[in-house]
Amino acid sequence: MKRRRFFLTALTAGLSSRLARARGETARKSRSSSGSPIPRIMFTHDSRHPAVYMYEPPMEREEFEAAVDELAGTPVDVLMFGLADGRTFFHDTKVGEIWGDPVRKWPHLIFRRARQNVKMMLARGQDPLRIVCERARAKGMLLYPTLLVNQWMFGTTPEEDTRASNFRWKNRHLEIGAAGDLEEFPGKTHLDFKHEAVRRERLAVIREVLNNYPVDGFELQLNYAGPYYFHPDRIAAGRDIMSSWVAQVHEAVKASGENRELVITVPVDLERAYARGLDVRRWIRDGSVDVLVGASHNSMDHGADFRPLVQAASGSSCRVYAALNGQVYSDRLQNADITLTRAGACNYWAQGVDGLYLDQWFARWPYQASFYEQLRELPHPDVMAAKDKFYYVPTRAGTRLRSHEPELPLPRKLETERPVTVDLEIADDLPRWDRVGRVHEVLLRLRITGTTELDRLRFTLNGQDLPWEQMRKINQIYTMRAPRRQRVVGYWFVFRPDRERWPRQGRNRIEVTLLERDPEVTPPIELRDVELEIRYLRGKNAGRGRDPDDLGKNETTVRLGPGSHLV
Repeated sequence: MKRRRFFLTALTAGLSSRLARARGETARKSRSSSGSPIPRIMFTHDSRHPAVYMYEPPMEREEFEAAVDELAGTPVDVLMFGLADGRTFFHDTKVGEIWGDPVRKWPHLIFRRARQNVKMMLARGQDPLRIVCERARAKGMLLYPTLLVNQWMFGTTPEEDTRASNFRWKNRHLEIGAAGDLEEFPGKTHLDFKHEAVRRERLAVIREVLNNYPVDGFELQLNYAGPYYFHPDRIAAGRDIMSSWVAQVHEAVKASGENRELVITVPVDLERAYARGLDVRRWIRDGSVDVLVGASHNSMDHGADFRPLVQAASGSSCRVYAALNGQVYSDRLQNADITLTRAGACNYWAQGVDGLYLDQWFARWPYQASFYEQLRELPHPDVMAAKDKFYYVPTRAGTRLRSHEPELPLPRKLETERPVTVDLEIADDLPRWDRVGRVHEVLLRLRITGTTELDRLRFTLNGQDLPWEQMRKINQIYTMRAPRRQRVVGYWFVFRPDRERWPRQGRNRIEVTLLERDPEVTPPIELRDVELEIRYLRGKNAGRGRDPDDLGKNETTVRLGPGSHLV
């Protein structure tokens, strides 16, 4: 098992750093007597997409072990391994049900493959969850099973929702919308936790895993497919019910092993969580949670604010982790590259979080060299400080927004003489790195859709006008091709601001004003994208690759044969 000395890292001084230090000392003291490691990097693996969906049956033990092996030697401390769908499971459960138990005919070939792989393994006396637990222990990695606590239902037969359980099919009266008064409510088919039968069934599943498998902790994923746990008219009473149930789960975790801990993933916005029946601050006060993970949108969100969660946990033994999603869903990128990942990670570390929770990174499987390059840097904000970063503001057209998620900052409609403002937070201390000659270039990009060459616009950054002579305008009002058929058309306004107009460390405000609109067009004009790239040099006056923009093209010649070399 890894023995890492935990240290808190914050890029900026102030409240976040002080809160992190205070909370870190408390957490360190509470675990030091056991000698248990305090992890910094958690990695989610849903047990489905890179595993039972991928391999032709029958799977071999090594193919399940790959969930661990593919992360061996990386900074990942904890593998958060999914318990399948949360309604049905892949392990040898006696209190729950195996994936596909109610299904007779399969309309979904991949879900059937998952059933085949799991049933064949269990028939050979090999439990997939036990295999992964034992492999994690052998490779020095902690393993926390993850339960998707409350899934929705769809359809009216097991052949329509093949991942559901008999318990769910036979107990539709336990759902939030069972009374028929919530036709438009997105959580109407979720279980209503006011029912003792619901809480009892969920707790039985958790206890069975804790008592029968060599795990190091347990995660309640409360931000998946919801979070909906109560009728919207009964939220206040629901908070007490949920707090009591969370306390029961925490007690079960501790009873199964003193050094085990309970991780709970919740919406990063504590007020939104509270409005859904999740009284996170009370859980902290009651000592019912060891680690809280704050999660934002279902994509990378550079603007996620973890400070309220960090402050709520200050002075307690509860640690706070930031969910860093690995996907972007833009019209140009599906997954984040290393510059986007650095930007998100550095912003999160700067807020005083105790660690990162890598969400949806398994979607990059099979993992390539670029995946491991990103993992290597993640625990080290100081290493990433003077390296290229790409910040962006989440935008609707490029992000899969679920019904339970908050509205995104973009796009924003522009109307004449009505300024639109957008905030962009960055962790970079540009003056510090400029003093030693390390800053190569700062680019601020804004895309306006629905605009023409006749519209007049004004752009400001932190109250200063961005001059047109520092801007390049790129016409993309029409394109014939686009990645994944996402054609987002418009004009790009790309600024290279001088030093006096560089963005500052922390929050920056971008303002766009439509001064004059082309009178002959009717489509709405919108601010669609706001992006900031910061590019660094390895050292003062160092080159960036072969610098073709400044030095022109060059030719690389490969000479073959004895004594061959590259010129």
